[in-house]
Amino acid sequence: MSIFVTGATGELGGLVIEHLLKKVPAAQITAVVRNVEKASSLAGLGIEVRYGDYMKPESLQQAFAGASKLLFISSPDSDDTLRVVQHANVVKAARDAGVRHIAYTGYAFGEESIVPLAQVHLATEHAIRTTGIPYTFLRNSLYTEVFINPGLGASVEHGAIVTNTGRGTVNSVTRSDLALAAATVLAGEGHENKTYNLVSNQTWSFDDLAQIVSEVTGKKVVHQSVSFEEEKNILLNAGLPEPIAVLMAGIYHAVSVGETSKTSDDLVKLIGTLTPLKDTVKQALQK
Repeated sequence: MSIFVTGATGELGGLVIEHLLKKVPAAQITAVVRNVEKASSLAGLGIEVRYGDYMKPESLQQAFAGASKLLFISSPDSDDTLRVVQHANVVKAARDAGVRHIAYTGYAFGEESIVPLAQVHLATEHAIRTTGIPYTFLRNSLYTEVFINPGLGASVEHGAIVTNTGRGTVNSVTRSDLALAAATVLAGEGHENKTYNLVSNQTWSFDDLAQIVSEVTGKKVVHQSVSFEEEKNILLNAGLPEPIAVLMAGIYHAVSVGETSKTSDDLVKLIGTLTPLKDTVKQALQK
């Protein structure tokens, strides 16, 4: 069995390989990357490294040659229309290279989503289906790290976590837990033509988060609810570029209207216990 991982030097791809190495020999793993030099540490582990660029279809067909299973990690580009093109390049190259199984990292409950990005993932899933190649759709939640990261320290100093999430709840999962799920599918059998919504089976609110941060730090922290415009302006005043400020306020708005409130047992069934929210908070505040 030969397992190929695209985006192998990215945060998610790197964690997938870390988990894969605990399940299969390094010789069975191939990392497909845009920057081969950046992947020197992977080569040092005995992993084959191949050049492949989503914008260069000819490089992808060569990169995927001999793949039994391909983990196709979605493009990080912010231009959604361009992402559709990039993803189409990957799918066609996988078909032409004779890949026997594609696992794709999409977005949880995409058909029900109001987030524009979901359309990119749904389009990619449809493209994969046209190839006739057995697939596994790994529909990932938003990463817990989107909300809980070293920037949380500023909220502790301020005594408040300020968002426009209202009373919305979040089904997020850590990047490492999602990577473990991908590695489990790649190293295992019986996942062909299945769709997994990889979200937590328990949600949390920003009121819950404020309480946990208070417990971890010993300092009283509350959740302060504001409007979309207020949140956007707060983020702009904090120095974030406008597109990022709008994106983050948009994600918070999606939370407020229930975008991230749906749960599933798919992830728990694949990997068992999920990383507790308090552990993620502790890790974020240690950095």
